[in-house]
Amino acid sequence: MPEARVAPMRLRAGSVASAGLACGPLWVLGSEIPLALADAPRSRMALERALQQARAELAALQSASIDPEASALLEFQIAMLEDESLLETAWQAIADGQTATTAWQRAIDVQLAEYVHAEDLYFQARSADLRDMRDRVLRCLAGRSAVGIPPGSVVLTRDLAPSVFLETDWREGGIALFEGSSRSHVAMLARSRNVPMLIGLVSAPERQDGYALLDAERGELVLDPDAADLADFGARRARSLSARRAGVAPTAAAPVHTRSGEHVKLLLNVADGRELEQIDVAHFDGVGLVRTELLLRTAAQLEDEQQQFEAYAAMVRWASGKPVTIRTLDAGADKPIPGYTIEEGNPFLGTRGVRLSLAAPGPLLVQLCAAARAAALGPVRVMVPMVTVPSELEAVRQLLDRAIEALLARSLAHARPALGMMVEVPLAALSIEDFNADFFSIGSNDLVQYLAAASRESGALAALQDPLHPAVLRLIRHVVKSATVRGIDVSLCGDMAADPRCVPALLDTGLRALSMAPAARAAVGGAVAAFSGALLSNPTD
Repeated sequence: MPEARVAPMRLRAGSVASAGLACGPLWVLGSEIPLALADAPRSRMALERALQQARAELAALQSASIDPEASALLEFQIAMLEDESLLETAWQAIADGQTATTAWQRAIDVQLAEYVHAEDLYFQARSADLRDMRDRVLRCLAGRSAVGIPPGSVVLTRDLAPSVFLETDWREGGIALFEGSSRSHVAMLARSRNVPMLIGLVSAPERQDGYALLDAERGELVLDPDAADLADFGARRARSLSARRAGVAPTAAAPVHTRSGEHVKLLLNVADGRELEQIDVAHFDGVGLVRTELLLRTAAQLEDEQQQFEAYAAMVRWASGKPVTIRTLDAGADKPIPGYTIEEGNPFLGTRGVRLSLAAPGPLLVQLCAAARAAALGPVRVMVPMVTVPSELEAVRQLLDRAIEALLARSLAHARPALGMMVEVPLAALSIEDFNADFFSIGSNDLVQYLAAASRESGALAALQDPLHPAVLRLIRHVVKSATVRGIDVSLCGDMAADPRCVPALLDTGLRALSMAPAARAAVGGAVAAFSGALLSNPTD
């Protein structure tokens, strides 16, 4: 590492979006894109070439990605580049004498304004993808095919586009943003790939070059670090790497134990199952969460029992006797399904999850039939999201009874899966002893959001979305104690489970099962191995 030449500058962040430590040359990314003048015929030709080039770049990124969420956001951008109504606005502007650059930017900005001011949070979130797509085409018009961030850089910028993230080699690098949200697409991508990321920097540096330390444990960016900074940073990173290698490296098999010898289950979060092709089942204790709303994206797929059964069966075969937890549709809010979900003014507090499933139970019955058929091949658990009161879980249990009866009548092989619930609504968490569930899984993302009354989508409220707030930990401890007394399995499958900073606090509540994205396994395993506490001897204390 180079020696510091000037006094260090420390920039505090509003919050940590992806934990970790990074160091490298500072790369300040601006958004200035030069405008090019051209006559109308040449402008149309230039824009057509730029659109073709942008589509090719996005298609190449999509084909190289095994991450279903990354693939889906790239698919959205490709579809928008082929939208005839959007393109017609640009063609007409060129015919009226505007340059290709101006015509494209104004056409997108009209669409962007509709997304930004939409009541539906899904469309609000998509505004970042529209900006990303707009800027990619503008770069192509200007003769620049990519942003070109050097490998291993510490990137400082207002916000970062998801596709720019996907085409960058991060190596030892990291990301520091002045804006953004911990629930943005780029934040989720950073966590899934273990790229340290800070959001909400409170001030800007005077210099825009030099060496930087990105500390996504303490929440600060250090520019031009001095010898003491470098020594402290190097020691902490060495300890982190040592912990990861202490029997919990990516090649190490489960189980993972604390220093006192307690087994902590490390479970896997799955989207549509394609990612399992790249993962060795020996590294995990099973699948703790299948996000079926990422597998079933259309109304037609909701009614296709055979397609669902085949997808679940592939996961069960991969798990080789370890449990697979299938979450019923958690649709609504920021996860709409065209033709199924309901547009509402306040969708996060509206008809979503189990509320939507019970309002229109047909798709849920299909899903339960498919899950029960997959249970004949290995241990399957069905998990119900957004449960608020016991009657909702009991209504799903009755539908499961109906699904079993239907499979018997059709003489199809099946087994009854265990039926559990997500604990993410504070009302349910506080009255957890009233629920007759086979297992519980704490959804920390929504639990924190609802406790703090601060939207996950708001970067301005990031400081309030603190998963380590004492109130959050007290509520988690309450759920764990209640479950332990009754002999019910309990795990946690939100972002806290994938954050090494949160692991000691979670284990201290008594939790011994964490479900996470595959990329988080090594870091979380290291945090578990370093934990020296012991399971609470009296869970009723």
